[in-house]
Parts: sequence; structure tokens; C-alpha cells
Amino acid sequence: MYKERITLTMKDILEKEFKIDARGYRLQEVDKFLDIIIKDYNEYDNIIRTLEKEKRALIEENSNLKNEVRNLKSSIDAAKVGEKEITNIDLLRRISQLEKIILGKEQQ
Repeated sequence: MYKERITLTMKDILEKEFKIDARGYRLQEVDKFLDIIIKDYNEYDNIIRTLEKEKRALIEENSNLKNEVRNLKSSIDAAKVGEKEITNIDLLRRISQLEKIILGKEQQ
């Protein structure tokens, strides 16, 4: 994702060899290489800042979601305590009673 924004690798920097003139390394060649390194370090810095902002936003969102889950669990627990839980057996008993009432009235 970020590789297209970075020109040099650590290996490129480590293995870079400059041509030597009578007075030493060619200054223009060294300056061009250093300009690329500076650009890359600036890009790394921008990437790190962007990722740090994203990380902080995700941490905050995660914290909010955890609080929401805690609140929902508390609400569910409170609802369970406040009301009698209806089971399948309770439903079958109610249906059976309703059938007796309905069928009993139809027979009269």
C-alpha cells in the first residue's frame, strides 16, 4: 500500500556506491541521492502520522463499542431478572390451554 510512495529500500541505501572524481565523490550524484533519502524519510514520517491517527480513532471506536456491549448486556440481564423467562414448555402449555378453551366452546 505504501511501497509505491517509497523509492529506496534499506539495502539500496546500504549498497549505494558513488563514482569517484579526482577530488572525491561527485557532489551532484551524492546530492541527488540524499534528496531521494530526505523525500523518503519525509514520506515515512507522513505515513507514521497517518497510521497513528487511524490507530487512535480505532482505539476510541473500540472503547465505545465495548461500553455499548457492556450496557446492552446489563440491559439484557435487567430484563431477564425483571420478567420471568418464557420457555418452550410454557408456550406449549399456553397453546394447550387455548386449544381446550376453543375446542370446548365449539363442542357446545
